[in-house]
Amino acid sequence: MPTMKRFKTDYVGVYYIKGTAIANGKPEKIFYITYRRNGKLVEEKAGRQFSDATTPAKASRIRAERIEGKSLSNKARREEKARQKAIKEWTIKRIWEEYKSTHPLTKGIKSDDGRFKLHIEPTLGDKKFEEVAPLDLDRLRINLLRKKSPQTVKHVIGIIKRISNFAANKRLCRGLDFKPTSPKVNNLKTEFLSEEQVMILLDVIDKDPHPYAGSMMKMALYTGMRRGELFRLHWTDIDFERGFVKIRYPKGGVDQIIPLNDATRTVLKLLPRTGSDFVFPGRAGGQRTDINHQINVIKERAGLPKDFRPLHGLRHHYASMLASSGKVDMYVLQKLLTHKSPIMTQRYAHLRDETLKKASQLAGELVDQIIKKEGKDVVKLETR
Repeated sequence: MPTMKRFKTDYVGVYYIKGTAIANGKPEKIFYITYRRNGKLVEEKAGRQFSDATTPAKASRIRAERIEGKSLSNKARREEKARQKAIKEWTIKRIWEEYKSTHPLTKGIKSDDGRFKLHIEPTLGDKKFEEVAPLDLDRLRINLLRKKSPQTVKHVIGIIKRISNFAANKRLCRGLDFKPTSPKVNNLKTEFLSEEQVMILLDVIDKDPHPYAGSMMKMALYTGMRRGELFRLHWTDIDFERGFVKIRYPKGGVDQIIPLNDATRTVLKLLPRTGSDFVFPGRAGGQRTDINHQINVIKERAGLPKDFRPLHGLRHHYASMLASSGKVDMYVLQKLLTHKSPIMTQRYAHLRDETLKKASQLAGELVDQIIKKEGKDVVKLETR
């Protein structure tokens, strides 16, 4: 508040102090107004005599506008200006919020949002990508690796890469001008059950009273569908006549179509219809968000290994089963698993290779059997 001598004017709530003009240093009146807003006394500058062309009458009009709420107070204007400036600046936090608003609200987005708020926002949220140096991400990666698994850290770095690309592609701002380093992760765990384990599991499923848990496990076993894909599955996604199932928002992003085999058809035909759009509805017929407790009960009753992940593991079993059969090539398996890239499908290639080796070995044994049956010895041909 001004501490200099105040001079009254003919207008209520308007006074001035004697100051010095900024341009030439000559004496200049500086006008102030006082009024009440929400019961509180407000006192603020209205303008200068020369540089702002302010008069007592003009100051009085400004005061009336403030009282009537037609214009913001000086403080409010400063706050609004700061807010608008912040909006124009695409910070990493703001880019993440924009990214979320353009993507479906799935379990993956919810998980990533938790990782962002916990690991990225505290240190990088208020920064712009042009302010982020390689050392910043190196520190983030190293600090996280001290308390988190390499897979978690890889997810965190992956979020930063994604929103950097998003910002650049949408022309919001410039993204990172370097490639962040991600920790190496050995996540090629391929889960496989024995024939006996599968038989016991199916028997337990048939005896389980839950209306959906066992059926979801069968669907994962018969189709290789992911957990989230089962949660999002609508009845309208099932084409019983043509024999196809539409996969909504698979991990690759674009909707996919997979065949509806007879085993899956039977599972679906036996499911209860509740009027919900979802095949495996949650509360009040909405989209299901969890099934862990129910499927873990089945897993324990079937005596499956503790580290076996019921739905994800059955998807692996489905893929391993097809790969080891020797009847399905890697391209077909990639399409069935809705893998965006063949790289993920390659984890099952060794199963196919083992089958091919066995087939090749069998061919040699069959020839040997023919020769022995004829009572002849194997003749080694010499290369001429």
